[in-house]
Amino acid sequence: MNAPGTTAPGMTAPELRSALRGLEVFAGITEEQLDWLVSVSRPQVLTDGEVLFRDGEEATGFHVLLSGGLVVTKVVDGREEVLTRHSTEEESAAADDHDGKPPAAHRFTGELPLLTDGAYVATAAASGPSTTVVAYPKAVFFEMLTRCHGVAAVLIPVLAWRIKSSEVQARKRATVEALGTLAAGLAHELNNPAAAVARAAQELAPALDRLTRTAQDWGAAATPAERAALDRLTAELDALPPPVTTDPLAQADAEEEIADWAEGAGAERSGLLGSGVSDLGLELDWLLHRVEGLGKESLACALDHLAALLEIRSLAAELRAAGPRISQLVSATRDYANLDRAPEQRFPVTEGLENTLVVLRAKLDGISIVRAYEPDLPELTGYPSELNQVWTNLVDNAVEAMEGAGVLTLSVRSEGVCMVVEVTDTGRGIPAEVLPRIFEPFYTTKDVGKGTGLGLHLSYRIVTQRHHGSLTARSRPGETRMVVRLPFAGSTQSCASPAQTPDTAPGAAPAPGTSPR
Repeated sequence: MNAPGTTAPGMTAPELRSALRGLEVFAGITEEQLDWLVSVSRPQVLTDGEVLFRDGEEATGFHVLLSGGLVVTKVVDGREEVLTRHSTEEESAAADDHDGKPPAAHRFTGELPLLTDGAYVATAAASGPSTTVVAYPKAVFFEMLTRCHGVAAVLIPVLAWRIKSSEVQARKRATVEALGTLAAGLAHELNNPAAAVARAAQELAPALDRLTRTAQDWGAAATPAERAALDRLTAELDALPPPVTTDPLAQADAEEEIADWAEGAGAERSGLLGSGVSDLGLELDWLLHRVEGLGKESLACALDHLAALLEIRSLAAELRAAGPRISQLVSATRDYANLDRAPEQRFPVTEGLENTLVVLRAKLDGISIVRAYEPDLPELTGYPSELNQVWTNLVDNAVEAMEGAGVLTLSVRSEGVCMVVEVTDTGRGIPAEVLPRIFEPFYTTKDVGKGTGLGLHLSYRIVTQRHHGSLTARSRPGETRMVVRLPFAGSTQSCASPAQTPDTAPGAAPAPGTSPR
């Protein structure tokens, strides 16, 4: 094994034996076992910052810290995060024990990927001028567990703490990421209505000034009969329904024709009148028929006043449309985050799916959404904000797999005492050799730095442990289906995946800790 660093200078076999005997992980072994351990040990010295192993590399050894310190980091979304620090100094070790870290956990690392036959899930580097580590190759580590039973008694509780600690960190990170997704989605969706409100507010004051001035001019120029004719015209405009369809070319032609005629009639804001009338789906002939009773002297004033009225009404319509849209977004955000609600409650699952789509809309450009919701579905009892994390994770993974183009299908149906939610995408698919492991903690198919390997694992925990349901996967190129089964409110029966459904057929991912059927 070509380990980093050099053989510890001046360390004799008795000194190494004494150092190993003083460690909690080796405290329960016999003298004969200790002799063997010394014979297979490979001490090495690391300089400050020197890397012991890197995230994503194949796990090759179990490492025991004799002196100095190690800092364990992971790059997540381009940022390097410190996961933990190992130290042989009592004060430094005590400072890192605020999260319940066992003292023995400071003195060894690398066991988890060896036991799962995977890659290192983080990077470990020396901290301090001189760090001494003893390396045990993979084969030696497994022989150590067989020969020295006392090692496992210390190693297993530490391993359990590390998995739990990683899950806690992942939950915190998932919460922060969910808030980031929520903020980004909300900012993106609020941009259009907020811009409309800002523009309307900015234009409203000068538009009101124009309306006041044209009203005065019109009042001075018009006869009672002419004022009545314009009042009838505006009333008719108020009663018009919005145009069902518009032909952009025809509308542009109508706008230009109306503007040219109004300019010839002496109107000051002929372009505004043309756009206002054509936006309602009307043409010049309609307008000519309704201003026939107006005299030449008052026509220009009437057209300018009509243009000012249409401008104000257009700004008001923008505000009316933007207000409900903002309210809808705030409502969807509140429901997604489950604000101001009891933790456990009855709720419709489709509401969470729809709120998730609203929050993730910025990522859904180029993706076609197909909804297949069975009508009149019963409600669930559970934790909707936690399930929203599940939906967000599943939809986000699906969108990423489709790389900007494809079809996302959300299906919800009843099946016995369970509700079945399926998230299906037309992306690249999950390789058959990878599928059985996707719910394992720390397992990820994403590039180093782009995934923690805990997203699907946490989703699995939320579905199975918090909601007594099941989460399975089936994939082939061009179709990946994540299937969530959840018990209806009041049901005492389990929603574990049935043995003979397509989701447990060959090519499906089993639950963690089980064998593929």
